[in-house]
Order: sequence, then C-alpha cells, then structure tokens
Amino acid sequence: MAPPREIKPGTLAAPGGHYSHAVVSNGMVYVSGQLPIGADGVMLTGAPFEVQARQVLANVQACLEAAGSSIAGLVHVRVYVTDVALWAPFNAIYQQWAGPHRPARAVVPVPALHHGLLIEIEAIASLGT
Repeated sequence: MAPPREIKPGTLAAPGGHYSHAVVSNGMVYVSGQLPIGADGVMLTGAPFEVQARQVLANVQACLEAAGSSIAGLVHVRVYVTDVALWAPFNAIYQQWAGPHRPARAVVPVPALHHGLLIEIEAIASLGT
C-alpha cells in the first residue's frame, strides 16, 4: 500500500493552516474543507453568496483534477452554510456545477465560518473518474 500523497493544486492559494488541500490514499481523494478564497489568497468575505459558492466549487474541482479525479468521481460532499436559507440557492448552483452526477451529500447549517465567510465544502472522490 502506497503512503498517502499530498495534493497541492497550483491554482489555489497555500492552505492557511497545517493541512493539505487534498490527500490521495487507497484510490480515493479526500478534499479538505475549501473556503471561498481566490488563487491570489483573497478571501471573498462580503461577496454575495452565489460568488462565494462558485469559488468554493471551483476550488473543490481544482483539488479533484490535481489529484487525477473529477466531479464525476465524487462519492460524498459535505457543505457547511451559515444559514439554512442558503440551501436552495446553493442547491441550484451545485446542480449546475455537478450536472447529472449525484454523489451523496449533506448540507449542514452552522453558526459561523472562518473570516465571516458563508460556505465551506469538503469532499471525497474516487480516482480515475
């Protein structure tokens, strides 16, 4: 069994803590919680929810692709939002992003996220899809 492999997408800002954007292990990709942060490291605090959601999904996709997977390889997605009222707008954006693929998913309302951001997403995907 190969040791876990750290994934460092060149299109994402460096992680803000002691973690990897994603790790590959045993044919699976584990994507750490992604926040709406641009490649330049600018946090989208204060940006409309839709802008933040699209940035987070782009960050997740960048992690998947850097690891050798894709949206089609997603097995499970966990979404944290700061207000349950954001579920419907997120679902519409997510449906467009994911297309016909429907991985298992949870949307969890939380009281707050780092830096006043509105959404965070973590994911698990299989390799080679």
